[in-house]
Amino acid sequence: MNTQELFNVLEQNQDKSLLFEYAPNLLVGANYHITEVKHISIDSVDCGSQTDAWKETIIQLWESPSELGKTEFMSVYKALAILKKVGTIKPYTLDSEVKFEYSNATFHTAQQFVNDYEIKGNNLIIKLAIEKTACKAKETCGVSEELETVSSSEEPCCSPNGNCC
Repeated sequence: MNTQELFNVLEQNQDKSLLFEYAPNLLVGANYHITEVKHISIDSVDCGSQTDAWKETIIQLWESPSELGKTEFMSVYKALAILKKVGTIKPYTLDSEVKFEYSNATFHTAQQFVNDYEIKGNNLIIKLAIEKTACKAKETCGVSEELETVSSSEEPCCSPNGNCC
């Protein structure tokens, strides 16, 4: 989901509570705050020596220890107000991918993609997902789509003696 699509969903559901599902059936606590919005520009080179560039919006969620046990989630209206205020200070690139950065005591810090959203009663639930890393230069490096076992005598694509970079 890109930043504009997220804003559209939020605009259409301002009367709801905003919940985040960070893993199947696991919600970010009601004690969360939006603590930072990052406007990221990525300029990369993959293992096949190909360059790429793109932008991302990363919204950080943090659970306040002083509000443990809180049961009322932030309203979509309040979250949208926070995000709009950020946009007046640092404008968004609206076609950039949006991610949410989150962790808790049992879940490592991760930047998660918006996989989907769901309306359940008076709740807007943003469903987050972790995307696995992948070789972007599969053809150049000779990496098949299927997982395969590599013997220890073969050099992997991105090793010092491999066939990339």
